[in-house]
Amino acid sequence: MTVVYSAPVPAQTCAPETAERRDVLKQRGQHEVFCGLTSIMWLHRKMQDAFFLIVGSRTCAHLMQSAAGVMIFAEPRFATAIIDERDLAGMADMNDELDKVVDRLLTRRPDIKLLVLVGSCPSEVIKLDLPRAASRLNGAHSPVCRVMAYSGSGIETTFTQGEDNFLEALVADMPAEAADAPASLIVVGALGDVVEDQMMRVFNGLGVGPVRFLPSRSSTTLPPVGPNTRFILAQPWVGTCAQALERRGAQRIPAPFPLGEEGSTAWYGAVADAFGVAEARFDAITAPGRDRARRAVERYRPVLEGKSVFLFPDSQLEPSLARFLSRELFTSIIEIGTPYLNREVVGAELAMMPDTVRVSEGQDVDKQIDRVESDNPDLIICGMGLGNPFEAEGRSTKWSIEFVFTPIQGYEQAGDLAELIARPLMRRALLKVGT
Repeated sequence: MTVVYSAPVPAQTCAPETAERRDVLKQRGQHEVFCGLTSIMWLHRKMQDAFFLIVGSRTCAHLMQSAAGVMIFAEPRFATAIIDERDLAGMADMNDELDKVVDRLLTRRPDIKLLVLVGSCPSEVIKLDLPRAASRLNGAHSPVCRVMAYSGSGIETTFTQGEDNFLEALVADMPAEAADAPASLIVVGALGDVVEDQMMRVFNGLGVGPVRFLPSRSSTTLPPVGPNTRFILAQPWVGTCAQALERRGAQRIPAPFPLGEEGSTAWYGAVADAFGVAEARFDAITAPGRDRARRAVERYRPVLEGKSVFLFPDSQLEPSLARFLSRELFTSIIEIGTPYLNREVVGAELAMMPDTVRVSEGQDVDKQIDRVESDNPDLIICGMGLGNPFEAEGRSTKWSIEFVFTPIQGYEQAGDLAELIARPLMRRALLKVGT
């Protein structure tokens, strides 16, 4: 085994119960999406004393290096322990080889406080028991370095589920909250540091606290959890983590996601209601941000108003993006495709969408391409693999992965989100095609 290092709302709305009875087109066929390993691209930047060691193939290593754009002399906080021919042929004990890799890694990088073993398609196919390996290694290296494991395999999953699996594994290690602890809030889902800081200013103004984030910026500061803990999701793909928190007694605050002025206000409002914040105080604290968000979004409304949009399934952000596009940018949504539809998580978003919007779960690429040909949308939000072929046909596209890697949550980012979506149409308007 070798190791490779890498670096005002005019849109028609429907009643809340419509989200429950809305017909969903089930898609079960060929699909194209990044695997869960790619979530490490933002997780290794977020938790700054953690190291992610992928146990996989050379293909896994090439994927991660390409996705991260890491130069050979960089020192990122992830690497790939490559399963090679000797391991597969049984000429070497894979667990012994993994132990040697971990020993060399921790000797070289004594700053690592949390080592995360990440399962891949190859490690799962050959039935390598990484949770057991993590338990063994944890006994050898803790408390200096804690070792845990989760699956980032791309078999039947989408790339954002890697974060969900990681956070679910972290929940098991979160300390128990004291029985007499005051009500606290956990914001669940990886966010940019600047977004976290902005959210903390709003929460402080509302008098809500203590407020903690999962994942935290350090593995040694995991938030406590218990019956007095309330949590709210900041990303729609952390449903499994939410269930793990509920099993530990925490209470989820349901809300739309904080995209745009409307979503952010509803998101903060749900927290304010849960913590008994007076309406006058809520209005006073959020009014400046709401005004800035509205004015920022209005700049891009003329570009998008009246345009038709088709969203392919990719990250699970699609229902929230569609709600923002429909209600704040006045677009016409043709189809909302999402890899997995968790009605408990995104039901509030779907309830704000018109009955005419088609919702699909899963993917069958050929059939969805046929629907695009028939619907002829003005803008397609899709994965990178589909973007260039659609562009070659003269269609305007936006890579959906950009919404995952870009800070788009909250009032201050509402204009950035609108600009990201409008950019392909603005670019096309500037092009001068010769005859």
